[in-house]
Amino acid sequence: MSLQRWSAALLLALLVLLPSCAGSAPAPRPGPEAPAEVRFYALDCGRAEIPDMAAFGDEGGPRELVAACYVIRHPGGTLLWDTGISDANAGAKGGVLHARTGIRFRVDTPLREQLRALQLEPTDVQYVAFSHLHVDHAGNANLFPASTWILSRRELEWATATPAPPTVEPELISAYRTAKLRLLDGEADVFGDGTVRIVPSPGHTPGHQSLIVRLRRAGTIVISGDLCHTHGNCANRRVPPFNTDPEESIRSMERILALVNATQARFVVQHEPDALAAFPRFPAFLD
Repeated sequence: MSLQRWSAALLLALLVLLPSCAGSAPAPRPGPEAPAEVRFYALDCGRAEIPDMAAFGDEGGPRELVAACYVIRHPGGTLLWDTGISDANAGAKGGVLHARTGIRFRVDTPLREQLRALQLEPTDVQYVAFSHLHVDHAGNANLFPASTWILSRRELEWATATPAPPTVEPELISAYRTAKLRLLDGEADVFGDGTVRIVPSPGHTPGHQSLIVRLRRAGTIVISGDLCHTHGNCANRRVPPFNTDPEESIRSMERILALVNATQARFVVQHEPDALAAFPRFPAFLD
């Protein structure tokens, strides 16, 4: 064999072997397949033991509330509504007492683990939207530095003021500094087709928001955030004394409930355990 032919043969052999030599680099993890239509999942993202519900404008006495989160799988991407109580509380026997509020927080199943039940990692969540930035709604915000955060401009300005409001923990939302932000001054149609909308409902906090999801089979669902904490708060138009604007809270309540009636929507009091229990048991979904 001539030197020229030998060199060509050697080059061909090296090209054939090259992929196997580079095999030590891991293949990229395939992302989850997008659903053909909108799917709605309800997650238990922790529990809050309230020493006295009178502090929430409700009838007095202790009570446990749920910190619910919701995953919306859309053909155009995945949205997580609220991030619940911090996973750092998971595994703590009896929960963890939050010194600034006197509320005991408990997490039975970490949010990250629940996302994995849907074959999702935090990097698969394109959008994280917040009703507001209290510790029980934004506790796992920093899991999503690669996601687009959707929140009210007023809310972010309020929550990042110095000193921080007593129900906001700045270290839990610090990733806002590098995350891509979609700051709202009004309503937002997240995917541009009317199926997932965010509407302002201020008063509990300056930039509080509520979520409207339109499903093909299950109809319209309105997730209220902390518009009201209990069924009684809604029925009797009662608001916690610590709301930033009690009168604005009532106006927001009236406006959202009018929308619910006009659209015959399912209204969800986000902190009520029976409201969460009424959804299909996770990881089942509505569509």
